[in-house]
Amino acid sequence: MKKLILFSVTMMLMLSACVSKKEYAALEAKQKETQDLLNTATVKLNSCLEERASATARAKALAEQLEDFRKTNQDLIQSNKDLTMLTSKGASNVEKTLESLKEKDLKISRLQDAITKKDSVMLALVTSLKKEVGINDPDIEVNVEKGVVFISIADKLLFKSGSYIVNERAKEVLAKVAKVVKSKPNFECMVEAHTDPVPYNKPPLVDNWDLSVKRSTSVVRVLEDLGVASGKLIAAGRSQYVPIASNDTAEGKAANRRTRIVILPKIDEFYDMIEQEMKNLSAGN
Repeated sequence: MKKLILFSVTMMLMLSACVSKKEYAALEAKQKETQDLLNTATVKLNSCLEERASATARAKALAEQLEDFRKTNQDLIQSNKDLTMLTSKGASNVEKTLESLKEKDLKISRLQDAITKKDSVMLALVTSLKKEVGINDPDIEVNVEKGVVFISIADKLLFKSGSYIVNERAKEVLAKVAKVVKSKPNFECMVEAHTDPVPYNKPPLVDNWDLSVKRSTSVVRVLEDLGVASGKLIAAGRSQYVPIASNDTAEGKAANRRTRIVILPKIDEFYDMIEQEMKNLSAGN
């Protein structure tokens, strides 16, 4: 197309001296028409190139998705094989009960019921905590991660800077937490304290490890005073090593200075619940 235009311009220059103005004007109009066609073709070409690039990207994404589906399918097949092996080795009493596919489906259904009961308890616990603790406080956050309830309390709400003595305002919040924890006898409570990376050395404490542990035990003692059974409490210090924000800013450091109260279901009791479901299944048959 470019060669055609060049040829047209050349011919116009050669003939301009020997053609009439009318012919020249016609040639000039033809040249403009050719240029317009070229511009239109260029726009369409660019659009086609963009569409091809987009289609190529979509095709690549679909191929990756397909590969993920294939891998997931293989993992599910392997998991099923592993479960079958485990059942054959360690659950002979279940195998005697599950003599048919229908009975196996019933076992899975019972397990799902047990898990659903656990999830329902956790959901009720979160609802209760949000209602009691006051989720509207920006310094308190209640959420669930992987079946575990977390109550995250900002450092400024619990302690003065560099201190491990729980202040009076925090005791009001902890009293609400204690009320909910005491109402759930099948759960344990872990207090997990975090610091920022600013070096700490105020005797008798020597570093952030000491400070985080001391803060967690201070909160544990407050919960004990509020009537939470000591056997349900766990004190844990994480120092500066599990940040949730960048320590490059004052806001990030403030976010990292926090105490989490983790409400944990007793795993042994959860499995007891599943075992009881299995016994009920056997008795039914």
